[in-house]
Amino acid sequence: MSRRALTLLLAGFLVLAFGVAGAFRPVPYVVLSPGPTENTLGELEKKPVIAISGRQTYPTSGALSLVTVAYQGGPAAQIDLLTALRGWIDPDVAVVPQETIFAPNRDPKEVEEENTVEMTNSQDSATAAALNELKIPYSMVVTVVSTEKGKPADGKLLKGDEITTIDGKDAKDVDIVSSTVKAHKPGEEVVFGVLRGGQKIEVPLRPIAGPKGQPQVGVLMQTKYKFPFDVDINVGDVGGPSAGLMFSLGIFDKLTPGELTGGKKIAGTGTIEPTGEVGPIGGIQQKMIGAKKAGATVFLTPADNCGEAVQAAPDGLRLVRADTLHAAVQALDALRTGAGNVPACPS
Repeated sequence: MSRRALTLLLAGFLVLAFGVAGAFRPVPYVVLSPGPTENTLGELEKKPVIAISGRQTYPTSGALSLVTVAYQGGPAAQIDLLTALRGWIDPDVAVVPQETIFAPNRDPKEVEEENTVEMTNSQDSATAAALNELKIPYSMVVTVVSTEKGKPADGKLLKGDEITTIDGKDAKDVDIVSSTVKAHKPGEEVVFGVLRGGQKIEVPLRPIAGPKGQPQVGVLMQTKYKFPFDVDINVGDVGGPSAGLMFSLGIFDKLTPGELTGGKKIAGTGTIEPTGEVGPIGGIQQKMIGAKKAGATVFLTPADNCGEAVQAAPDGLRLVRADTLHAAVQALDALRTGAGNVPACPS
């Protein structure tokens, strides 16, 4: 073998070796794919997804399914380049930069805890929205879930504390507490009125500047509702707030005579506010694919997601725009009866 041929052979081997080694190098991307769907009117592991006790319920049929997105990757388990490349050529998945899912310098366990809290808040907000739609009264309190080490609230606000006031104003929900803290400058005192162990106390804190300069005290809060009957939602390991609309519809259907779906398989997504407003979510393409694979023919879509949904909707999946819980109920009534307007995502 000539020296030139030997050189080319060696160079080719080195290129191949480096290519193979590079293919298995970790990369800071996350692969998003269609996750499992769960029928909120059905069961999960032989338990009702939505169980209501202390109030009359009614038979249901069909499906009101929440949809999820599964992911590979993250700071604790980065994917390799080969996995990312496979994702880029698969039309059913998306490959996104790691920081779009996991904020820089955030502990993955902290992110997981936050997702769990968001799911719990979503379930409570969904119950509140359904009860508001049905004109059933309830009350609520803001509680402390955890505090961040080294931040002003660390050791001063405790897990389980009920925040009753903030600067003397009623702390009716988490947004009021957060907006009041943000109205201060870093270093200005903000006073938390707290119910702890049955005793009312005041906890003064001085916010510090966050990463973007906004004031923060380092407390993770949750609005807890006091409902007149028990609503237990069982979804296993699903996290995040995007199933709120479907929880609300499932609760509403169980608490009202008749069958909201008319026997159809309905899927959908969207965050929910206690007032019934439906908010946007991420991963709409993967969620629609998951819905279609689960047999859904109708997909309830938040208004702010309509544009991207229209571009990627699978054939045979009808997109129905859902601005509010009330509008979603009306749309399902119209689909079932054939009378009335069914709002669609504009093409």
